[in-house]
Amino acid sequence: MEDSPAVVIVLHAAVSPSEDPAKVLAAARNVLGECAYNVEEGEEGVTLRSSDLNCLRKVHDQLRDRHVRAAANRLILRMRDGRRVTILLNRQAATAGVVALCTSATESPLGPLVLEIESDNPERVIDWLTVY
Repeated sequence: MEDSPAVVIVLHAAVSPSEDPAKVLAAARNVLGECAYNVEEGEEGVTLRSSDLNCLRKVHDQLRDRHVRAAANRLILRMRDGRRVTILLNRQAATAGVVALCTSATESPLGPLVLEIESDNPERVIDWLTVY
């Protein structure tokens, strides 16, 4: 996106005792794709952080390619809180490299991946992600 707004992107996934932390990290990396981010691993889960808007490119491309941008726009606008947008992603789909939005945390059996985007201009980021 030309003249990109400043963003802080945080993708967090809790790791349950029955899960392999490396597989959870791989699922999170599948969502962000090839971009610059820092990885934090702890007892509570894995967190990927970035200020690179390109980390949202895969989400953008999959919403476009799967023709779900209008529905995604409505859902993401509902999840906006001031400068922050929270997007819940299905963990099993992410493991397969697919970005699938959840309307609630219960839609992903092991819990969703939680993608938080903070920006001074969240509308612009949402438009870039979802508008034709």
